This record gives sequence, C-alpha cells and structure tokens, in this order.
Amino acid sequence: MLIAFNKPYGVLCQFTDRSASPRPTLAGFGLPAGVYPAGRLDFDSEGLLLLTDDGGLAHRLTDPRHKQPKTYWVQVEGTPGEAQLQQLREGVRLSDGPTRPARARLLAAPALWPRDPPVRFRKTVPDAWLELELREGRNRQVRRMTAAVGLPTLRLVRVAIGPHRLQGLQPGEWRELASA
Repeated sequence: MLIAFNKPYGVLCQFTDRSASPRPTLAGFGLPAGVYPAGRLDFDSEGLLLLTDDGGLAHRLTDPRHKQPKTYWVQVEGTPGEAQLQQLREGVRLSDGPTRPARARLLAAPALWPRDPPVRFRKTVPDAWLELELREGRNRQVRRMTAAVGLPTLRLVRVAIGPHRLQGLQPGEWRELASA
C-alpha cells in the first residue's frame, strides 16, 4: 500500500511524540494501520509525505542511490537574482559538504491553502517563490541551501516525490496510490 498525505504545518512525521510538550502527529489523521512514512518532512514544512507498509518500496523511495527527485515550492525572503539561482543549480557548499546540483527556477506565487499560522508579512521586505528539485535529502537541506545564497526560507511545501504528486489534497487529506 502506498499513501499520499498532505502533511500540515506543525505536524510531526511520526505517529507518537514522547517529548515533554507533545505535538500533533500522524496519528490524528485516520491513516490506515501499518503504514509508516517513507522519508521525512520537517515539523515546519508542509506538503507531500508518502507512507507505505512495504519496506522495499520505502527503501526505493528514500535511498539516495535511487535518486528519486523531490520537488519543493519555496517562499523566500528577498528577490532572487540569476546568480543566486545559478548557485542553487550548481550546488551549494553547506557545513556538511557541497550539495548536488538542483533544478531551480522562479515561480509565480502558487495557489496554496492558507498556512496556520500565516507567514509573517513585511511591507519593506520583498519575497518570491522558487521551485527546487533535489535528488538528495539532507536534514533541512532546502532551508540551508536558500539561506546559503542569501534567500532565507519563509514557507516550504513539497509538491512531488518522483512521479507522485500532491495535486488536489488539502492539508490533512490523504489518498491511496498505485504502488510503483
């Protein structure tokens, strides 16, 4: 079984939280028993999370050797210049080494659901949207990459993993996919 889930902002990518101040988890969304996340999506990120009950499929979806592209829509603070986009395309040096090259392009503001809480709006600071496609998945990689080129991330939404797309799912909704 393969499930596409639109993970809301502020939800952990696990079914339990044993921290002192428990946070919302996947357990509150009526997902089928026996499925587990194939990969991660940060607490403060939104969008497509794949869940499966098939360990082999989870491995194929997440192992860097299989190079499944992951596509993100990223709202950044600032106005991206061609030089910044080119840095993202060539790979960015992070504290844990250089990233692989990414596909990066400016994106018109997408029609997304409102985020709760909303992204902070500042009249004097412009923002823009990028579409980034990565073929690796380091911890908080998109946020670290955009910050490294001078474009801090304000909102991060994953819209695709390989051929699987978020399309049509509102936050907290899920659907079963054909296992590919």
